[in-house]
Amino acid sequence: MEDLEDNLGIVMPILTECDIDEDFADGVDKVGSIIPILPLRNMVLFPGVAMPVIVGRPKSMRLIRHAVKHKAMIGVVCQKDSETEDPVMDDLFTIGVVADIVKVLEMPDGNTTIILQGKKRFELNEIQETEPFLSGKVTLLDDHIPDKKDREFEALVSTIKDLTIKMLGAMSDPPRDLIFSIKNNKNVLYLINFSSSNIPSGAAEKQQLLMISDLKDRAYRLLFILNREYQLMELKTSIQMKTHEDINQQQKEYFLQQQIKTIQEELGGNINEQEIKELRKKAAKKKWSAPIAEIFEKELRKLERLHPQSPDFSIQTQYVQTIVNLPWNEYSKDNFNLKHAQKILDRDHYGLEKVKERIIEHLAVLKLKGDMKSPIICLYGPPGVGKTSLGKSIAEALNRKYVRISLGGLHDEAEIRGHRRTYIGAMSGRIIQNINKAGTSNPVFVLDEIDKVTNDFKGDPASALLEVLDPEQNNAFHDNYLDVDYDLSKVMFIATANNLNTISQPLLDRMELIEVSGYILEEKVEIAARHLVPKQLEAHGIPKKSVKFPKKTLQLIVESYTRESGVRELDKKIAKIMRKLARKIASDEVVPQQILPEDLHEYLGAVEYSRDRYQGNEYAGVVTGLAWTAVGGEILFVESSLSRGKGSKLTLTGNLGDVMKESAMLALEYIHSHSSQFDIAEELFEKWNVHVHVPEGAIPKDGPSAGVTMVTSLVSAFTQRKVKSNLAMTGEITLRGKVLPVGGIKEKILAAKRAGIKEIILCKENKKDVGEINADYLKGLTFHYVDDIREVIDIALLSERVVNPVF
Repeated sequence: MEDLEDNLGIVMPILTECDIDEDFADGVDKVGSIIPILPLRNMVLFPGVAMPVIVGRPKSMRLIRHAVKHKAMIGVVCQKDSETEDPVMDDLFTIGVVADIVKVLEMPDGNTTIILQGKKRFELNEIQETEPFLSGKVTLLDDHIPDKKDREFEALVSTIKDLTIKMLGAMSDPPRDLIFSIKNNKNVLYLINFSSSNIPSGAAEKQQLLMISDLKDRAYRLLFILNREYQLMELKTSIQMKTHEDINQQQKEYFLQQQIKTIQEELGGNINEQEIKELRKKAAKKKWSAPIAEIFEKELRKLERLHPQSPDFSIQTQYVQTIVNLPWNEYSKDNFNLKHAQKILDRDHYGLEKVKERIIEHLAVLKLKGDMKSPIICLYGPPGVGKTSLGKSIAEALNRKYVRISLGGLHDEAEIRGHRRTYIGAMSGRIIQNINKAGTSNPVFVLDEIDKVTNDFKGDPASALLEVLDPEQNNAFHDNYLDVDYDLSKVMFIATANNLNTISQPLLDRMELIEVSGYILEEKVEIAARHLVPKQLEAHGIPKKSVKFPKKTLQLIVESYTRESGVRELDKKIAKIMRKLARKIASDEVVPQQILPEDLHEYLGAVEYSRDRYQGNEYAGVVTGLAWTAVGGEILFVESSLSRGKGSKLTLTGNLGDVMKESAMLALEYIHSHSSQFDIAEELFEKWNVHVHVPEGAIPKDGPSAGVTMVTSLVSAFTQRKVKSNLAMTGEITLRGKVLPVGGIKEKILAAKRAGIKEIILCKENKKDVGEINADYLKGLTFHYVDDIREVIDIALLSERVVNPVF
């Protein structure tokens, strides 16, 4: 058996009738300094207040019997911890109340209930005895009651009375007799103590009130607690009312829905309840936010109300299915094993070290940080170098889903952002469609041929891509069809392009550009041996080890039958050989075990391309330059000749572009103004015409990088000095004679090496580009870095003149 508070919690004190001046302390003067102590759990007794208590502990029962027998008063104190079974001095609060046992009731269930009447506060100084019950040494305490003329105290008491009545009135079954008694009770000490006992608060807070001696201070503290509890009660009531209203609204909607179903069934309609249930079941598993769930439910209800024969029914069905099928907040787990990623990238692609390094760096940051906005990577370079297939390898390395869209020729903005649902045949954009196809919100998304996006009267898709490819905006990508924001910030976008010049500057600014340059001869041979030959053998049904391709054969295919930066044409040539081999195998003819270089004429026909070779320096005015093309680097020859005439006539041939023509004019003007420095007589410019030609006239040529080549060619023609053998050069010039840096250095150097060039002249600022090239590819080459055209002339021209000079 336990005390009352263990079973019933906080119990309503009993209100007693009392006079206006009654202080409830009658008989306390007979109490000695040592009295029996009754500890209570979770209950605090106040002077003047009567309270029922269920007694259960053996010591407490002995104490009650002793007090009743001797008609003695007892001391009542509250325990600090209600779980303490046998409390001592440290377990009790030191301020308690002397109480009189008004009545002892033996209950039918075997419990003993006593009614205690509080008399006066005391301070417990020490525990004197613990057996057969607790008894302690106490000091009685007086309450300081303010003067009757204190108007502030009078208002305070009135406010407490009103608030107490309000709280009692707010109960589900308000005690009307109790409310009436409080209204008519004039004893301020009793009113304050009764309200203190009645507050729905913990024992610790009630004990704090009991410890306050000044009644005015106790009243202020009580008013604060009452206000707080009343506000909480009002809030609870408001919540209950709102909940009740929501339930009523749900019942109303359910009733109306049932009526709609009945009407539709009478009309012969069937909205396919099973399908609606499946959509709701699928929606319950979605990880979307509350606003999206609300929109979905709203649209689904709209679908339920539509008749299947209605034209809007199929449109609404498609929209609801689009929303529920999207992978909201569903992500595949990234594989952070850097060695595994490197292995996958090396397996699928030979070379491309910069790109691989960037992907590994991204993985490393993702592994350390745990969460990072995915970067927008743009791989640019010539066709056939593996930009698109690289996306697949990245997806496998990251353990992500892979999706790809081709933007080539795209001219409708709605392809990116989707159509509004008001249009017939409206659908979401290709971004959302492919996210849906991927099934996760963090796939590797390849935007192929981003440089070939066009625009017309239907809008500008490139501008629509600005939102998709901006890490600061794409966390709330707005598709016109969905009409809700979708988070694309975890998607790893990889764009590919052949030419950056056709991409708008704002779009370029949002992407991290990584150049995927063309492959050199050695790399193409390795790619063919490792990837292309095995792939084509399998594609043509030829056993893997039945036919071998020596590296010399592959090298000859690259040099004589292809002219490209990538390996797409090389793949076609190997496929052509495989078709002829397949025919032989199918016809039971003898098939060679390996394809030798001399066999290529049989399979591929005559040689299609001849390599550019250095042609010597027997003629003045012929200088070897270096050029960059879409299929890699090439060497070109700039030829200058003089013919008698009135002078000051410059003829340019060779299908030259405007920039290249300007370089030739600039070169001639520079030489004319600095003729004395090159030992060129002034009358030569007046009596001789100049003709500059760049061979292979059918091929368009343009760019400023032939500037130094043209100056050297013209100086050689005017002075008839020979050009240094096995020398090539590239660089732009200014009217002051400065040499400026140019691009495509790697491709140009590799082209020079293939052509047998030994020395190359470059601008000093291009030295950094040479440093990035694999040292193995630079063996046998000597570089001269210059700032001024005169340095170029000193290096390039010999003092020796040609055998048969023009003049």
